[in-house]
Amino acid sequence: MRTRYVVLISVLLCFFLINHVSSQLSPSQNTTMFKLYDLVTSNTTSNSWTKVEFGQNPCSWSGVSCSSDNSSVVELKLAKFSLSNVAVISVSCEIDSLESLDFSNNQFGGVSDEFVSVCGKIRGLKRLNFSRNKIAELPVFKGFVRLELLDFSHNEMSGKLGSQLNELVGLKGLNLGFNLLSGLIPEEIANFGNLTLIDLGTNMLSGSIPERFGELLELDSLILSVNNLSGEIPKSLLKITTLSRFSAHQNNFVGEIPVGMTKYLKNLDLSFNELNGSIPVELLSPSNLETVDLSNNRLEGLIPADISPKLFRLRLGNNHLSGNIPSSFGKLGDLTYLELENNKLAGPIPPELGLCRSLALLNLGNNNLNGTLQVELRKLTNLQVLNLQFNNLSGEIPEQISELSNLQRLNLSQNGFTGQIPSSISSLKNLTNLYLQGNQLSGSIPDTIGNLDNLIELQLGNNHISGIIKSVPRSLQIALNLSSNNFEGKIPEVLSRLRLLEVLDLSNNKFSGEIPESFTKLSTLTQLLLSNNQLSGVIPKFGTYVTIDITGNKDLINSTTLSPPSTSASKGKRKVSAGVVIAAAAGVLAVATIVFITLYIFRRYYRVTDVHSSSGEDVPQPQVVQGKMLTENGIHRSNIEFNSAMNAVADPSNIMVKTRFSTYYRAVMPSGKKYFVKKLNWSDKIFQMGNREKFGEELRVLGKLNNSNVMSPLAYVLTTDNAYLFYEFAENGTLFDFLYNTSDNELEWSSRYSIALGVAQGLAFLHGYTSGPILLLDLSSKSIMLKSSKEPQLGDIELFKVIDPTKSTGSLSTIAGSVGYIPPEYAYTMRVTMAANVYSFGVILLELLSGKPAVSHGTELAKWALSKSSQQDKLDQILDFRLSRTSPAIKNQMLSILKVALTCVNVSPDARPKIKSVLRMLLNAR
Repeated sequence: MRTRYVVLISVLLCFFLINHVSSQLSPSQNTTMFKLYDLVTSNTTSNSWTKVEFGQNPCSWSGVSCSSDNSSVVELKLAKFSLSNVAVISVSCEIDSLESLDFSNNQFGGVSDEFVSVCGKIRGLKRLNFSRNKIAELPVFKGFVRLELLDFSHNEMSGKLGSQLNELVGLKGLNLGFNLLSGLIPEEIANFGNLTLIDLGTNMLSGSIPERFGELLELDSLILSVNNLSGEIPKSLLKITTLSRFSAHQNNFVGEIPVGMTKYLKNLDLSFNELNGSIPVELLSPSNLETVDLSNNRLEGLIPADISPKLFRLRLGNNHLSGNIPSSFGKLGDLTYLELENNKLAGPIPPELGLCRSLALLNLGNNNLNGTLQVELRKLTNLQVLNLQFNNLSGEIPEQISELSNLQRLNLSQNGFTGQIPSSISSLKNLTNLYLQGNQLSGSIPDTIGNLDNLIELQLGNNHISGIIKSVPRSLQIALNLSSNNFEGKIPEVLSRLRLLEVLDLSNNKFSGEIPESFTKLSTLTQLLLSNNQLSGVIPKFGTYVTIDITGNKDLINSTTLSPPSTSASKGKRKVSAGVVIAAAAGVLAVATIVFITLYIFRRYYRVTDVHSSSGEDVPQPQVVQGKMLTENGIHRSNIEFNSAMNAVADPSNIMVKTRFSTYYRAVMPSGKKYFVKKLNWSDKIFQMGNREKFGEELRVLGKLNNSNVMSPLAYVLTTDNAYLFYEFAENGTLFDFLYNTSDNELEWSSRYSIALGVAQGLAFLHGYTSGPILLLDLSSKSIMLKSSKEPQLGDIELFKVIDPTKSTGSLSTIAGSVGYIPPEYAYTMRVTMAANVYSFGVILLELLSGKPAVSHGTELAKWALSKSSQQDKLDQILDFRLSRTSPAIKNQMLSILKVALTCVNVSPDARPKIKSVLRMLLNAR
């Protein structure tokens, strides 16, 4: 038995040795690979090659693929290695057996002539990927006779497309999307008869689509979106029987959609163009058709009734379509997204829509629909978003709406609904946004509405609702709007439980009595609207970060003057002072002046003393559990003293800024040096102390960031229930303060332009960070600090890393960002993306241009600006006239940057430019 095992082991050992010997690379390739190893490992620390043992077979290295017998290297995938040394490319091309070379997601600024001359000679090279680098120019390709796939997308290439590609005769896939290429699309591309993919999207290309593209008879995907292309859609494309995807959204195409356009297509996107005429009757009918997006054009006429049974997305919003919604939609079992908003559609909502059991999004808002809300819609149990706002719907909201168990967003606003809010609505446990404003609803708010644990916004304004408010969802974050109803009596104390709320609107009711002192403890409140009620007493002291409107309440008294507030319109940023609650009765006013003043002084002193004596009990000094320095700067390390900082945060008078997620305190160290100490507001206990190590690791990375427009943490402290971060102090406060809370908001345009450039540079740095983009969870004018009137710094950079709403289990999982800065798609995706950050930056640009806040009187600045921009002669109305009237040159520059801002706040995330493109456009506007 032992002999048999010895023989078996010997055979296996011989087989292994023979196989090992036969699988070795040639000496030249082995030498090249170890030369490449030295170059790669010396150029980066963020790849697995740093762990490779010397002498190990290169075929086993990460990203290296060899032939079946391991005798030659056929594929190199060096993606996400943070490489920038072009020598790496040239050495790689010494491997003449390569079939695929992938350098995507690195830091290359260009490719050398040596790359072209060496790599172009590799006869078997089929795939070349340089996407997501910083390459500024497309090289002229010589050789590469068998290259099939060329991907230089997501770079910084400018200039025109010309003869650079002429020798790539075997090309099947060409991807140059997300660059800055300009000029015309070369007709020569039509010479590459094997092409199956052309992606030139998100560039600056102009002119028309070459007619000769109809000669590309093997083309499967043609992507030309987000350019400056014009003219009509060429009918020659109809000849391509293999074409399954044609995407050309956000261009300037005109004319009618060619008849037969979708005969072979699966996916068509022509949204955001200037197309007119009617939708061809057969356009939606081909059996292979899956998605069609014709939104934001000038199409008119009827929606075709003959529709492909495979269609799962149809977007026809923002056109001039009329007639009824076809009942044939009821046959579409796969239909998941139906968007017909902002048209002229009339008639009732067809009950057949209830048969579209896969529907997740139904948007019929802003039409002329009438009739009642069909109970058949209760069958749409997969529905997540239902938008029916701005129609002529009437009748009561049916109790059966409670059967839409997956509903997250319900918008029935601005219709003619009557009756009471159905109590069954409390069964919609997934609901995050409820809009019922602008109807004729009556009765009281159902007591059970407080059971909506995920609701972050509740809009009930402009109805006839009355009665006692017994319960509200504590999860509310964006807004609670009860304005313009019939509420009376005292403001209910239950509203004081809304510890996450930003906007509370109780205006235009009959509320009486005093403003609850407990409202001052709503730590995230930014707007309190109480105008046109019957309130009395002294206004409690609110933080300077709270905007209050108390006009139209003649018996309210400012505590500093003990006189009724002005009844003129609020200027938006009234700062109310501390005081006690006293009655403004006529008898008191008749008392002798000296007695009145004496009483006032006594009671004021008592109140102030009480506040200071209790502050230590309400806000005890946080006890340091762990404190760590993140900076190597010796000055900061010697100045920062953790216990002194914790003493500062125990005093509310040190609060400088409050945002949804953070509270900034001013802390003066024993040396006299001032710092920002920021408390992270973990209202739903997202940060667990058992996760200290991960928290510390994330902060150590952020502490090493070096960019003048980014606030990097210097140190952090963990207490028993909170986390505190240290930053350099910014004497000039926030951009929000600069624009709205100081007299400096009329500073020259050059300061605002410098701020715009600085914020864009900081954001471009974060999005282009070597180990992956750093996203901002809450980008707003309150999260931008000013070192000077021209030097901005982006704050709150750590939030996405340590909170990340997509991974949390508490209330923050439903909302990211501040009101007015949140992109429209977030309601559906619940994802923070680079495109979402660009939207928020666009809002900031609009603030700098207009001098208006992100939200004013319930209207978002972005929506207001987009509505104005639809008419070129009204663009001037968006600009801050105090600046635009100074000189024609300044006005023209502001108009140029306004176009950039409007592109950033486009409702379609795909249509927004990358921040590096935005930065370039801002620089070009000088």
